[in-house]
Amino acid sequence: MREAGPLRSGPDPADDDMGGAAKGGTLSDALRRKLEELIVSGVLAPGQRLDEVELATRFKVSRTPVREALKALAATGLLEIKTRGGATVATISIPMLLEMFAMMGALEGLCAKYAARRATPAQVAALREIHARLADALASAEPDRFYAINGEFHDVLYEASQTQFLAVQTRTLRRRVAPYRRFVTQQPGRMAATIGEHARILAAIERADPDAAFAAALDHVHLLGDEMADVIAAFASRSE
Repeated sequence: MREAGPLRSGPDPADDDMGGAAKGGTLSDALRRKLEELIVSGVLAPGQRLDEVELATRFKVSRTPVREALKALAATGLLEIKTRGGATVATISIPMLLEMFAMMGALEGLCAKYAARRATPAQVAALREIHARLADALASAEPDRFYAINGEFHDVLYEASQTQFLAVQTRTLRRRVAPYRRFVTQQPGRMAATIGEHARILAAIERADPDAAFAAALDHVHLLGDEMADVIAAFASRSE
């Protein structure tokens, strides 16, 4: 795999505007959130190098908050920092990524199981409404909108589980694998399949069937089966 190039100055000024972003936190916190957003969305790709000087110039800050933000992201696993190589967006080996997807399925399955027991009528109604918008995004052939709405569905699912530790851990892992999950979601037929998979999760929650909800959510992540390795390998090959 070749080394990814350094961070380029983004053409969209909105990406670089930190104005007011530090309210409620330090400047390094604001920069960490901005960089995390760029990594999770795939704008900063796995293996891409981040240069402190370029980041300081781009976001119009000193190198101190940049360094602090990079260290914080490294602590979450989103970045890798080497003594001489600087910071790069973390890459995940295919075997580890498969393990992480397996864990993601188990965690989401537990969230769905608890949601089937604990979801409020308002949360069930929210899942229905989001599901309808997701189907509309598929029919309109809007993959970016589809992916954003898909995230809403999972966020409400986690909330409906009425858990604390479980929901936090599930969100954390989802963000960790987000660039890869986005790529998998955009494979031919995957978005259409997602509609049916979400429908089964929702139906199980509506009839308060925790075992069926767990199985449906688990299948939602695992349904690609043996094809998952091929999809992930295709993602990795883009930077070779």
